[in-house]
Amino acid sequence: MPVITVENLSKTFRTRVRSEGLGASLRALIRPEWRTVQAVREVSFSVEEGEVVAFLGPNGAGKSTTIKMLTGILTPDSGGARVLGLEPSRDRTRLAMGIGAVFGQKSQLWFHLPPSDSFRLLGAIYEIPAPELARRRAELVERFGIGPYMDVPVRKLSLGERIRCEIAASLLHAPRVLFLDEPTIGLDVVVKREIRALLADLRAREGVTIFLTSHDIGDIEKICKRAIIIHHGAVVVDESMKTLKHRALARKYIGVKYAAPADLELPGLAPVKRTEDAASFVVDTRKHNLQEVIRALVDRGEVLDLTVEDEPLEDIIAEVFRGRSEEEARGAARAGGEAES
Repeated sequence: MPVITVENLSKTFRTRVRSEGLGASLRALIRPEWRTVQAVREVSFSVEEGEVVAFLGPNGAGKSTTIKMLTGILTPDSGGARVLGLEPSRDRTRLAMGIGAVFGQKSQLWFHLPPSDSFRLLGAIYEIPAPELARRRAELVERFGIGPYMDVPVRKLSLGERIRCEIAASLLHAPRVLFLDEPTIGLDVVVKREIRALLADLRAREGVTIFLTSHDIGDIEKICKRAIIIHHGAVVVDESMKTLKHRALARKYIGVKYAAPADLELPGLAPVKRTEDAASFVVDTRKHNLQEVIRALVDRGEVLDLTVEDEPLEDIIAEVFRGRSEEEARGAARAGGEAES
């Protein structure tokens, strides 16, 4: 059953227009100008229990605004959402008992206190019985490997250590849904890998539904099974990661290196990079037979190395954004032409 249901969710903000120059600034004090920004536009989707969903989009696309509405922090202007059967903006206190949230740039841990104190405070806030709190804390400390950090003030922890503690704290009350907004931002490669492994283990063991926003393509590929892409406040793609990756099959990236200089000009296919003894090609398999291309490259000389890779997922997502922007630009141009006529 769906644990998150969103129907035509919309949110707008009024922002003050910044004035340039002393005279304009003085006038703005007396008669300020405002403009309306539609952060989220009629967004609809549902998330099943136990799913791991990537909620993707460029900066300003409406990702964080959507999460804030799903957690009850913001009230939508129109449309509706239900999380665990509750309306977030009206049932925020009840909903808090069933969800967890981690915002990569904001902390729920007290900065000058050790995590152990914050855990005790959160246990009291969520009204967790003492025996259950002790059991849950011990389990999370072991799973996330945060024992050495529990009595160290948060301000003295590294970013990776703090994020581990943040995620563990958000799971203290055993939530059914976990919202993660850029959880690995600023982390090094090793720590990111560890966090991803912990999240995958969490979903496998406890069946927690994970709703993740991230600009890190590694987060998306390693732990998510589905991608929802939002652009200018509207959903433009909602499909499985397998389907999204299938978009990459149309183009292959081929790299080849020879033992000696070779003729690398192929009929109808020019290398995107080349030296005397090496080259890289982007092959559209709808126009070229991949086996024939590889055979032609092998026939050009003694091959030292040959690689064939799918198009990076990051490029596929960027292409979705680019296509959407071009479509909107064409629509605006058509609307302008009709207005003039």
